[in-house]
Amino acid sequence: MLRHTIFAIATLFAAAPVYAQHSHDHAGHAPQTVLPTEPGQGAFAAIAEIVALLRANPETDWSAVDIAALRQHLIDMDNLVTHAEVTTEDVPNGARFHVQTTGLGGSAVSRMVPAHAPVLRADTGWESQVLLNGDEVVWTVTSQTDAEVIRALGFFGLMAVGNHHQPHHLGMATGSIVH
Repeated sequence: MLRHTIFAIATLFAAAPVYAQHSHDHAGHAPQTVLPTEPGQGAFAAIAEIVALLRANPETDWSAVDIAALRQHLIDMDNLVTHAEVTTEDVPNGARFHVQTTGLGGSAVSRMVPAHAPVLRADTGWESQVLLNGDEVVWTVTSQTDAEVIRALGFFGLMAVGNHHQPHHLGMATGSIVH
């Protein structure tokens, strides 16, 4: 079903009209020739995209849909990126990240880093180990061949590695995939 949904998503966006279908906007201004593609703030845009996909899929199980869970995850993503407190140290073949679990980003760190570590390992083949240590998560990422890449990406870049985020968001919204 997930592959069918992803195909439906790709088809939906490939066929989406770029040009306005009517001659005036809501305020009665002159006609626009091109519509913007970004519906606003990032989390809102992600939710809007998922809602459009769900509505376009006749197989959507509406009893399992949980947009509130997706919203909470998007809040976590924002808090992690904007508020996580990270210190980094080089280790042989990679890096170790000490990430605080206190403060505004702390609860997001506690949920997201342990969930992402095995996904990173699966996506890259790099060693990825998480240790919960009091008020911090200690994440060590190493590779025999890619230590420079790991160090250059740093904590936030490594959290973004992988092509699983969009399917994860769709799965979270439909109740079928959760870390």
